[in-house]
Amino acid sequence: MNPVSIVSVSASAWVNQMATTIFLTPNSILRNSCDCGHALQFLCSNHKFRSRQIFLRKCYGSRGGFSLNRGFRLFCQSKTEEMQIRRYSPFLESVLLDANDASVSDEWRAVPDIWRSSAEKYGDRVALVDPYHDPPSNLTYKELEQEILDFSEGLRVVGVKPEEKIALFADNSCRWLVADQGIMATGAINVARGSRSSVEELSQIYNHSDSVALAVDSPELLNRFSEEFYSKPIKFIVLLWGEKSSLVSEGKVPIFNYKEILDLGRDSRKIMLDSDDKQQYCLHEPIKPDDVAALVYTSGTSGNPKGVILTHRNLMHQIKNLSDIVPAVGGDKFLSMLPPWHCYERACEYFAFTCGIEQFYTNVRKLKDDLRQYQPNYVISVPLVYETLYSGIQKQISSSSTVLKFVALTFIRISLAYMEFKRIYEGTCLTRNQKQPPYLVSISDWLWARVIAALLWPLHVLGKKLVYRNIHSALGISKAGISGGGCLPSHVDKFFEAIDVKLLNGYGLTETSPVVAARRPNCNVVGSVGHPIRHIEFKVVDSETSEVLPTGLSGILKVRGPPVMKGYYKNPGATKHVLDDDGWLNTGDIGWIAPHHSTGRSRRCGGVVVLEGRAKDTIVLSTGENIEPAELEEAALRSSLIQQIVVIGQDQRRLGAIIVPNKEEALIAAKKLSLVDIDASDLSNDRMTNLLYEELRKWTSGRSFQIGPILIADEPFTIDSGLMTPTMKIRRDRIVAQYKDQIDNLFK
Repeated sequence: MNPVSIVSVSASAWVNQMATTIFLTPNSILRNSCDCGHALQFLCSNHKFRSRQIFLRKCYGSRGGFSLNRGFRLFCQSKTEEMQIRRYSPFLESVLLDANDASVSDEWRAVPDIWRSSAEKYGDRVALVDPYHDPPSNLTYKELEQEILDFSEGLRVVGVKPEEKIALFADNSCRWLVADQGIMATGAINVARGSRSSVEELSQIYNHSDSVALAVDSPELLNRFSEEFYSKPIKFIVLLWGEKSSLVSEGKVPIFNYKEILDLGRDSRKIMLDSDDKQQYCLHEPIKPDDVAALVYTSGTSGNPKGVILTHRNLMHQIKNLSDIVPAVGGDKFLSMLPPWHCYERACEYFAFTCGIEQFYTNVRKLKDDLRQYQPNYVISVPLVYETLYSGIQKQISSSSTVLKFVALTFIRISLAYMEFKRIYEGTCLTRNQKQPPYLVSISDWLWARVIAALLWPLHVLGKKLVYRNIHSALGISKAGISGGGCLPSHVDKFFEAIDVKLLNGYGLTETSPVVAARRPNCNVVGSVGHPIRHIEFKVVDSETSEVLPTGLSGILKVRGPPVMKGYYKNPGATKHVLDDDGWLNTGDIGWIAPHHSTGRSRRCGGVVVLEGRAKDTIVLSTGENIEPAELEEAALRSSLIQQIVVIGQDQRRLGAIIVPNKEEALIAAKKLSLVDIDASDLSNDRMTNLLYEELRKWTSGRSFQIGPILIADEPFTIDSGLMTPTMKIRRDRIVAQYKDQIDNLFK
């Protein structure tokens, strides 16, 4: 330890509102803090300090003090000089460099660089509105940039070093964004997860990632896992929301609230910016594009989550190329509700803020009201949200009077037909057929579709004025809804197309940062996930021979390009399993690529990617037949009586299903069919089973395979029960394991 002489520490207001002078000897020092970014920690027998730490930073130039808080000023003098590395985001903090420095550039080389560009371009325009946290927040682009700079510097003050892992366990909010970018701007590595994960999962992620500190959403969340975490090696904890007084126990770990970190950073930056020689005591080193930005642990639909290593280059590819999918402009309104640690929401947010948009934070409970209030131009979400909106609209129509119901459903049917013919003459009908139709056949097909569409168009326009206008006023989404993170059911896709709400479906994985393909506003091929985005290559290979398959044939999708991950953290075996030496990533998804046609109804579909399901979800019957359950599940979910379904039957002679019924709708249906008395309040299990059988026959009759025995689940599959991922995907393996005994009895 370097010898350090402390001149004095004067305190007021923070310690019983009394002015005190404390003299410390070198023996009082537990950790040398005069080095840049280190903490001085000490215990005082007469006074209890709430933060448990007082910080010293190396003085810049002739200035010998650093203001920790109002009433505190620390003075230090080190007898030994030691250069420390200060990693920084090159363009964001270029003010630290000499203007003649060759490394000064306005090119983005790290993710946090985007905030300086946006602040310069959009300045006082509102960047984000977070109305549901206490306090509600409303930040302009300039204010957002300053908070990120202050937060990152505050982290340096409390001891964060480049390449250290900082766990960020919090939910969607403006402070999540500031913390996320503040961590990245220090050159540290962000390890994020949401509050709905189990304590066991959060503990596993913290340990596996080698995290050294923790930023947590609220005192409530910290209280939930404090017993497990206080025994871990943690430098410090930052509370993003709430106060330390709400904690059940503070343990021995230094705890700071959000404002304290900002204050520390603001004071330190002021000293640094006022200094004549900003690099006197710290070696400034820019973050490089290939430096690791984040560890993102996969949702884990099967097995334990794996830590995906994403670099700044990976994420920058998304920021620079998503404009082809979402042509956002300054002032566009975005509604944000997905967990931001998920790569899909995260990358889309980074990109959107470079366009000068205004983002409103919401949640599932407030979504319906916020859609109506804010009238967003864009909503970025998962298929389940659009399914929920679809179900709500259908329910509203069903509960209308007989006349209104008939009118609405008639116009929707007409619009669905109009869109079918429109796809024909626009050339956006999917086909696997590699042989394109003769020219004369294509012309007659186009002419026929054009005539029928022209006849239906006036009725479609009338439907927009009489029916769809009310739906639009409730939804907003005036430009597009972006769907990703799962399979978008075709009936939902076609319904929104019919009512003139544009849905753009995309595809990607955490391992690809994530978007690798998406439908474009000017080429929205229903049933596909669109063309690959720029600099991305796709190929389809045979699952057994790895032979590359021609267009139109199904196989395993492989992808290559700039957003593909570096690998799985501390898991070279898993990395080698999915990522080959040529950079091709095995997605584990089954799909095909549409053939190129120059004429006919599929002339604009060439090269689009079509997904069929997960290879590991394939059910193999004892007869040797392979079945993709997603197709049957999607068809069954069109029934208003079925809330959730998982098709089962591995190694059995026939298929079965576990179904979570919509009990309210089932009871209404039973009363209409006179299966129960009009005043009945519940259905017996036998009657419920019979009703569900009929629904399955109705909606899956056209499929190659039929569902046999069914098992009714009493409780829905939820995130809290561990049967859905935080991104609302069904955890098929866990459901099958939980119902194993009942499944065995079902097939006896």
